[in-house]
Amino acid sequence: MALVPCQVLRAAILLSYCSILCNYKAIEMPSHQTYGGSWKFLTFIDLVIQAVFFGICVLSDLSSLLTRGSGNQEQERQLKKLISLRDWMLAVLAFPVGVFVVAVFWIIYAYDREMIYPKLLDNFIPGWLNHGMHTTVLPFILIEMRTSHHAYPSRSSGLAAICTFSVGYILWSLDMLFHLAGKFLPRIFVQLTLTHPSYHSLNAALFIDSFSYYETG
Repeated sequence: MALVPCQVLRAAILLSYCSILCNYKAIEMPSHQTYGGSWKFLTFIDLVIQAVFFGICVLSDLSSLLTRGSGNQEQERQLKKLISLRDWMLAVLAFPVGVFVVAVFWIIYAYDREMIYPKLLDNFIPGWLNHGMHTTVLPFILIEMRTSHHAYPSRSSGLAAICTFSVGYILWSLDMLFHLAGKFLPRIFVQLTLTHPSYHSLNAALFIDSFSYYETG
């Protein structure tokens, strides 16, 4: 039985995220050697979220094809749980965080790219990889929302999960600031390690804007 187009799209998107993550991790940048490694960047965290989400999508598609017509109630029950996890992750993580990363990155980039993506990074990160991290996330998630039906979790549980993620990331950023404070770092490394003051203002914005993104989703 041939796969329907949305299933093919999900598999292709998953492969693209795997390629982006592999290429990004292969880049040798000084910032990757400091406290927190790649996990200090919300962009990297978002890429992992998107890859896990589309991995769950592909797994649910394969499980659906394998269990279709089998009549096994236990398998169908497990499939429903997997689909519920997929829908939950879309509503509370993949969509709000993905939209936030894309919107904030390009708004600040247009205002002053040195604040968020200095020209020095062009020597490390090719243009296609930059767009893979900061541009294609939005159309990919919108394609998923338009081509598949999703049952979103209740407003209270969804917002509680978003708040937990937002507060957790803010605390993680403050922890990095504590460990990196007092060390001599060139301006570029200060920006890359999230010690730039404007970035902590964005952390608060993530906490607030996630509410509206969840409601939109």
